[in-house]
Amino acid sequence: MRIAWMGLHRGEEPPLVGEKGSGTVFFTGCPLHCRYCQNRQISTRNSEAGTPVTVEQFASLLIDLQSFGAANVNLVTGTHFIPSIIQSLELARQKGVSLPVVWNSSGFEAVDALKMIDPHIGTYLIDLKTLDVQVAKTFCGSADYIAHIEKVIGFLVARHPATGMEQGVLRGTLVRHLLFPGTEKATEEVLRWFAAHAKHAAWLSLMVQFVPPKGMEASLPEITEEAYDRLLELLDELGIEDGFVQELADNIPWIPDFERDNPFPRSFADPLPEFLQLKHRLLNR
Repeated sequence: MRIAWMGLHRGEEPPLVGEKGSGTVFFTGCPLHCRYCQNRQISTRNSEAGTPVTVEQFASLLIDLQSFGAANVNLVTGTHFIPSIIQSLELARQKGVSLPVVWNSSGFEAVDALKMIDPHIGTYLIDLKTLDVQVAKTFCGSADYIAHIEKVIGFLVARHPATGMEQGVLRGTLVRHLLFPGTEKATEEVLRWFAAHAKHAAWLSLMVQFVPPKGMEASLPEITEEAYDRLLELLDELGIEDGFVQELADNIPWIPDFERDNPFPRSFADPLPEFLQLKHRLLNR
């Protein structure tokens, strides 16, 4: 496996953060290669960013993450490493790791892959980027995204029909949707689909924090207050009550820099010291 960063991250939805932060693991690579990905440093095809770790090393790091006060193990874009992740989780459990596990992905993955790792997952944090082919072509890495995401959400709704809070921890499925600039109608379509197919079994997180990477800002319109207010009205109309809505004022223009030991603003995250030690030890060989 290649890991770009590990540590406590406080930028997730509140039930995933806990007192100190979500124990977040950013894996290098991603099955979906979105044109406007904020993590392009680590998500591109054949990326050599990040630190190579063995199954045993990752299990040891998960022990350290628990000792560091993490609320959970938050696995970000780990789809292409599923067999190794499973081995690490099993080994970590044998050594006393009891943290709940969050599967955090774009949703562009095979249901058979999710079936493999499902026994280890307590919470799914899954993107529902779009159901519009043109939006998928413009903003996502594949027009086939739509066919995949409908199957994935369908699987999760059937497998995890009850979502709720247990001792301050979110269990089940949380579906994330980010409003892309100028695609309000496509977002309305997503909300209507979610209301019809998933609101009974999943929570929704509606986000507006779209920040294009440097050099890709041209020709993208701003998200207006009128468009934002219309989406809030639609949530009420559709009876979507469980979940979170990001404030339009929260659209702070910054992008993680994974060349730094802490890619995030200091108030957002704390790097795992043991991961940094491993990273620098390998760099200095």
